Parts: sequence; structure tokens; C-alpha cells
Amino acid sequence: MRQSVTEAFSAHCAGFFRFLGGVLLLAGLAVAFLAPLEMYCYYLFAEGGEFAYEGFRFGSFMFGNLSAQIVGYLFIGSLLIPVGYGNLRLRSWGRHLSLALLRFWIVAGLPLIAAFLFVLVSSKEPSFPSFSTAGLLSGAAYLLLPWLGRRLYNHPGSLQCFQLQTSRTRLEAIPAHVLALSMVLFFLILVLFVQIFFNGVFPVFGRWLTGLTGIVMIDLVMFVLAVLVFGLVNLIPLAWWGTLVTMTLLTGSYLVTLATTNWAQLLDILQFPPAEMDMLAVLPLHGAHLAVLAGLPFLLALHLIITTRPVLAGKDRARAERD
Repeated sequence: MRQSVTEAFSAHCAGFFRFLGGVLLLAGLAVAFLAPLEMYCYYLFAEGGEFAYEGFRFGSFMFGNLSAQIVGYLFIGSLLIPVGYGNLRLRSWGRHLSLALLRFWIVAGLPLIAAFLFVLVSSKEPSFPSFSTAGLLSGAAYLLLPWLGRRLYNHPGSLQCFQLQTSRTRLEAIPAHVLALSMVLFFLILVLFVQIFFNGVFPVFGRWLTGLTGIVMIDLVMFVLAVLVFGLVNLIPLAWWGTLVTMTLLTGSYLVTLATTNWAQLLDILQFPPAEMDMLAVLPLHGAHLAVLAGLPFLLALHLIITTRPVLAGKDRARAERD
């Protein structure tokens, strides 16, 4: 019975993955196309625009919110387009990249979903039923996608579909664990870049750096992370140690600083325009809530780093390629 199911899936898996690849490719192109269009919103909120208010500028909440959305669209598009094309053409590197993306989703899915829901509430004003539905679907996607995706891509029928007998590409020489970790670091680089729009705020173990000082620190950390990404994709063992130290320090710095800052203090540091301060001040938040929200992805990233160590050392690459 099990063999017949496997044969049935093998017979249809090529069509399934081509369909999935087409959907992902179109979604990636649509998101990438949307990013420049989103920039028109700057005009809508600036003086003379439909939603204009006093204080909208570089450094205001809505300016940073729009900028974060644009950066996010470009990032998502840059991931979905190659993954979609690889699945559409049934390339072995497409399967490999998909497995890495599923591991990346385990770490980055939580902040991406939180950002999506926050944007939904702050800019779309959805009804409670629609917001609840969006939350439930997002939670299901976070929990089910990695499990379901790995089962599909590791199915014997899938291995035949993706032409694994062909020569390995340079991308496939990088274990999926390492690719996923590199994606996480690149994602963190973008998160840090977005923080520049919010008064250059950066946490340092209980205190906040802002303005030019904060931007210099953000720039320095972004540079370090970029060097670590280069080292990881080139399978340099020292890059793993640098990643572990850097991410441990960042985790401690964010958690300690957020946990010891109340919401009113954080708004004071961010220095938003009065209209935005009035809107955000009523939110029942504390820095500890943000510490939990930031802490989970950081801890998941540290777990990914630890599990990547034997793979990067070459001790467990065969198992990693199967996973």
C-alpha cells in the first residue's frame, strides 16, 4: 500500500512542484513589483497628501513603517523568485534552496508574522473577525509549513523529480543549515537597516544609543554580519565562531535593554511627532513584551547556529543534505 502511494505521488509530483514553483515565482514577482509602488505612499502622507499630518518625515513612525514594508517586499521577492524558478524547472538546487528557506522560516517567521499583523492593524484597521482569521492563518502557516515542506521535499518521489542525479551546483555545496543561517544574518542586516529610520535606535545592555551614535553602531554591526555571511557561504569554520559570539551579544543586548525599558520611555527615545505619540501612547505595551517578541527569534537563531556547527565542520553534511 505504501509503495503504491509513493508511486502515485511520484507520478504527479513533477506537476505539483511545477505548479508550486509557478505560484511562488508569480508571488515573488508581484511582491517585487509592489515595492516601488509602495513608495507612492510617501506622497500620500506628506504635506498635501490624502493622509497628511504634521510631522511626517524621515524619523517619524509612519515614514519608518513604510520604509520597512518596502525593504520587506524586496527581501521576500528576492527569496521567492529564485525558489519559485528552481521548483518550476525542477532543478536540484531549487529543492536545496527550498529546504534552506524552510529552516529560515522557523527563525524569521515569527517577526515577519508579527510585523504583518501590526501593519494590518495600524494601516488597514481590520474588523476583529478578519484580524482573527489573519492571525490564525499566519500561525498555522508558521507551524505547518516547515513540517509539511520537509516531508514533501524529502519524499522519494520528490528526489526523482528534482533530477538529483545531475552534477551539483556551487549553491548545493553549501549545506542547507548554513544557507538558512546566512539568510537569517542577512535578514538581521535588513532589520538593523530599518532601525536607522527610527532615530537610529540601538540597544547596548540596558541603554539606548540614538542619532548618529546609534547609526554608527548599527553600521558597524551590519558590516560584521555581512563579513560573517561571506564566511559562512564559503564554509569557513571561523565564521561559525564569529556568528555565535555576535548573535549571543546581540541577543543579550536586545533582551536586557527591552526588558528594562517601559513603553513610555521607549516612545520618548524614539521622538516621534506629537500625532504619532498620541496614537502609540495608548497601546498597552511594555518593553518586556517586545523582549519576548524579539527573544524567541533570537533564541531560535542561536539554536540554528548550534545545530549548524557539526554541518559546517563536515561531520554531518550527508544527514543535513537529506534534511
